[in-house]
Amino acid sequence: MLSNIELKKKVDKITNKLKAGLFDEVILDTKALLKKVKHPILFNILSLAFQSKGEFDNSVKIMNDALEYSPRNVFHINNLAISYHKLEKFEEAEEYFLKGLELDPKYINILNNLGNLKKDLNLLDEAINYYKKSLTIKNNILETHFNLASIYQSSGKFEKSREHLKKTLEINPNFAEADRVLSLITKYDKNNEHFKIMLKKVSDSKLNNINLHHLHFGLGKCYEDIKDYENAFFHFNKGNAIKKEITNYNIQEDTSKFEKIKNIFKNYKNFKIKENKRKIIFILGMPRSGTSLTEQILSSHNSVFGGGELPFIPSIINKKFLKDKNVKNFNEINDLEKKLGESQDEYLAYASSLDASEKSFTDKTPLNFRYIGFLINIFPNIKIINCKRNPIDTCWSNFKNYFAGQINFSNNLEDLAEYYNQYENIMKFWKKYFSNNIYDLNYENLVNNSETEIKNLIKFCELNWDPNCLKHYENKRMIKTVSFNQARKPIYKSAIKSSNVYEKYLDKLVKNLNL
Repeated sequence: MLSNIELKKKVDKITNKLKAGLFDEVILDTKALLKKVKHPILFNILSLAFQSKGEFDNSVKIMNDALEYSPRNVFHINNLAISYHKLEKFEEAEEYFLKGLELDPKYINILNNLGNLKKDLNLLDEAINYYKKSLTIKNNILETHFNLASIYQSSGKFEKSREHLKKTLEINPNFAEADRVLSLITKYDKNNEHFKIMLKKVSDSKLNNINLHHLHFGLGKCYEDIKDYENAFFHFNKGNAIKKEITNYNIQEDTSKFEKIKNIFKNYKNFKIKENKRKIIFILGMPRSGTSLTEQILSSHNSVFGGGELPFIPSIINKKFLKDKNVKNFNEINDLEKKLGESQDEYLAYASSLDASEKSFTDKTPLNFRYIGFLINIFPNIKIINCKRNPIDTCWSNFKNYFAGQINFSNNLEDLAEYYNQYENIMKFWKKYFSNNIYDLNYENLVNNSETEIKNLIKFCELNWDPNCLKHYENKRMIKTVSFNQARKPIYKSAIKSSNVYEKYLDKLVKNLNL
């Protein structure tokens, strides 16, 4: 039997490994220690290690084990709910978050996590209420103010967003992500005080790379506003270089995935399951190609619900199809009809958690272009809109914008060119089989001839004409992407050939694009 002092020493050692990111060692050490003593903190550490590795199923299992020993432990309940949320099991997540609040109504972490859950379900008022409730308990929580800033920004309430960003920076002036987000809703001149503050911060040798790369993206935006394109490129380039170092991205992993998918469909024969009752419209293409604007137009229709960027399709396709290393040919996949039916049911259940009406449902996750073959077989009456834009403008817009998700190919101009080439190649591949299902929407045509292009788009989607689609800028829905500002404005032409002012810095990009 371990003494309390011995246990504390071992726990401290494991905790330090957790902080250092040595998750596999943490899992081994903690499991060994749990065989000797079933201490609640060990279960929590193990859960956090699994969460950090993205193994949320294992985290759920270990938290359920923990609750058998201490069923009223709110830390266990919170971790279990977080894992369910990450697994997109929203009902289970909410059930356990609420159970935790019954035990401790003032547990700030659960209030914030419930806010995050409601935000992901586009239930903005409920999310804001949970965040604000946590602030009544403690007003100087950085994460809560930053969450509120983000949700107000996505809702187009920029003054409220600024208020919470400034509060975030009062709490921790070195939290540079708040500086970067603030830069997105600020129009700078060279005398702007926040511009000067960021310049001073970026020279601080004590800042880590996480904070530095946020500052560089923010400063790139500042210099672009004042039309100093040399310094703007310097900071965008610096921010991207640091982010590539952080992510350690290797484009070969993505190119291998493209090849695997194409090989699966190389000998494809038509295979259809039952039609889906609800019309699903997938808006896809390269990021920054007009997907947000397209969804904003479509979701202005009185019979369309805009779902936004959703993680569901990548999750379903990887789980049902791509994880199996033995899959060689689509038509020979074991239990294919069953897997396609399950995939449709899972997705429609997710969609219903966001909107339970019978409206057409849009999903504007750009990188879903990788999965078109799967999508067409899962949803037989699908509509697919492939957003296209000038390749150099598209790639440059990817490079200068910060992405919080897995768009790591955007942090290097050569990687960007190769990824764009892969996108073009796989779209040509899909059109050999599914050309009737794919509608190419050209961004430049949409901007220059808006009414005609929008009417053609509505016709392709087999929707009745709704004049609200011409007034998409009046649509008050939440926009969580980096286009949160642009998609709320009337269509403008300034984004066409926007890369021209950076032309002399883009040799590596142009050279590697298959133009």
